[in-house]
Amino acid sequence: LPQAREAELFERLDADRTGLVDYGEWLAQLRPGDLVYGEVELASLQGQRLSEEQRRRLLNMTDRLRSLAAAAHERGVHLMVDAEQTYFQPGIDYLVDRLQRDFNRERAVVYNTYQCYLRDALERFRADLERSKRGGYKMGIKAVRGAYMVQERARAAAKGYADPIHASLSDTHACYDAVVAAAVDALPHTSVMVASHNEASVMAVARRMAELGVAPGQSGVYFGQLLGMCDHVSFTLGRGGYNVYKYLPYGPVMEVVPYLVRRLEENSSMM
Repeated sequence: LPQAREAELFERLDADRTGLVDYGEWLAQLRPGDLVYGEVELASLQGQRLSEEQRRRLLNMTDRLRSLAAAAHERGVHLMVDAEQTYFQPGIDYLVDRLQRDFNRERAVVYNTYQCYLRDALERFRADLERSKRGGYKMGIKAVRGAYMVQERARAAAKGYADPIHASLSDTHACYDAVVAAAVDALPHTSVMVASHNEASVMAVARRMAELGVAPGQSGVYFGQLLGMCDHVSFTLGRGGYNVYKYLPYGPVMEVVPYLVRRLEENSSMM
C-alpha cells in the first residue's frame, strides 16, 4: 500500500490513539464475511475466503442474532448465547462481542458463556472483561463447567494438539470459582449468571456478595439450575432473596433427551 494509505488505515484502526493497534481494535474492525479490513488481507487466510453462499448464510445468521438482541433490549430481558466446542467457539465469541458493543451500553443485555472446564477460560474472561471496559460497554457472562469433555479430548488426541480440558475435576472447580469471583468483583460493569448445581460454588458466590456488600436481589448476579435438579439449592436461594431462575429446556424429544442426559452425566455425583 502507498505510505499515505497505510497511515490512514493505521489511524482508523488505532481507536484509542495510543500509537499501537491491539487485538481488540483489530477485532472490532475485521469483517468476517470476506476476512479483510479495507485493502489489508490476512495473509494466513489467503485462499480461504467464504464463498458467496457461505457469506449469504453468515449475513442471514448475524441478522437473526441482531433481531433477537434488539428484541431483548426493547423488552428489558437478557439474551444468553450458549458455548459450543472449542473449534468454532471463536466465531461465537466474535459475534457476541459485536452484539455486546451495540446492545450492552446501558445494561447487560447479551451474555456470552464461559465453559470453565477449559484451561483458558479464566484468561479469556479477563481479556474479554478488559476489552469491554475499553469499549465502554457492559459485560454479561454465563458461567458453566462444560459439556463436551469426551469430544474435546478425542479430537485433541486425533489432531495431535494439547488437551484443552483441565486435568482434574478440582482444577475445573477452581477455575469456575475464579471466573465467577472475578465477575462479581467487577460489578456493576458486569452481570453474571451463575449456572451451577454445585452447592460449594453457589455458597462461595453468596459469601463474596456479602463481603462486597452486594444486596442479593438488587444486583447483577443471577443463579440458575435446571428444573428438577438441585431444587433445594434454588429454593434456598429464593428464600434468601437472591435472583434465581429454573431452566426449562423444550423442543423435540430426540433433541432434548440427549441434552438432559449430558446434564445428568455432569451431575452424576449428586444423583
